[in-house]
Formats: sequence, structure tokens, C-alpha cells
Amino acid sequence: MKIILSACLCGINCKYDGGNNLNEKALELLKSGKAVPVCPEQLGGQSTPRIPHEIIHSTGEEVLDGRGVIKGPEGDDVTDEFLKGAQETLKIAQSIGAEYAVLKARSPSCGFGMIYDGSFSGEKKEGNGVTAALLNRHGIKIFTEENIDELLKEVEN
Repeated sequence: MKIILSACLCGINCKYDGGNNLNEKALELLKSGKAVPVCPEQLGGQSTPRIPHEIIHSTGEEVLDGRGVIKGPEGDDVTDEFLKGAQETLKIAQSIGAEYAVLKARSPSCGFGMIYDGSFSGEKKEGNGVTAALLNRHGIKIFTEENIDELLKEVEN
């Protein structure tokens, strides 16, 4: 059993501000050989560090369907890079036979269930990031660092 894991959660400095979101349980999945780290934003061609981006008044599903965009606070459109990163992440997931993913909560790429609302105010709304939406469409079960214990229970049994 293999798991796709947001690279920032295992301490890799790929977050938009050049830092990471280290989560010890995620790091243990990596160390155990059960997880493969990915950063969809880097896979899509984004640099690190980079300005923050949000899905503007839509969701990852709508972006996948061509009805939404991802922009920075100054209006730069990075939708294509996010779509490419999602596709590259899916290729990796499929190549290793991943059934699960642990992704960074609220991210425009990786958020699942809740994402930032596109106003750059810190407000959140229901929805998924682009990569989470694509992986979900392909039957990969998504978790975030906030419910990683549920995954750990599931894979123990």
C-alpha cells in the first residue's frame, strides 16, 4: 500500500513562503516507506518561494472543468500551472498504485473539504483544491494532516 503525501508535511521546504508544514505522523509514513512525497505546485512549475495563490470564487472541481481560475493577490493567473501539477501528481499516484493521499489542508492544490475562499482574507469555504479534486475523481481516498489519524487506523486494519 502506497500513499501520496504533500511534501511540505514531511518537512520539505516547498511551501509558498519557502518553509514547510512538518507533521510528525506524515513524516513517519514517509520514513516507513509507505508514502511518496509530492508538491503539486512545484510539479506544475511554480518556484519556491512564491506568492500565495487562491482559487477565485470557485472550487478545484470547477477549475478542472474549466470554470474556475487560480490567481495571486495581484491578479496573476496560474491556473495552468496548478492543473499541470495536479496531472503530474496523478501520474505519480497511478505509477505507484496509491490508494490514499495525505494532503495539506486548505491549500488551493491540496485542500480537501475546506479551502481559502479566494479573497486573500483568510476566510474559508467548502471545497477542494485542484490536486485533491483530481485525485478524488480517480478514486484515491483523501486525508489531510487534520484527520491523518483516520488514515492510520484504516491502514492498520
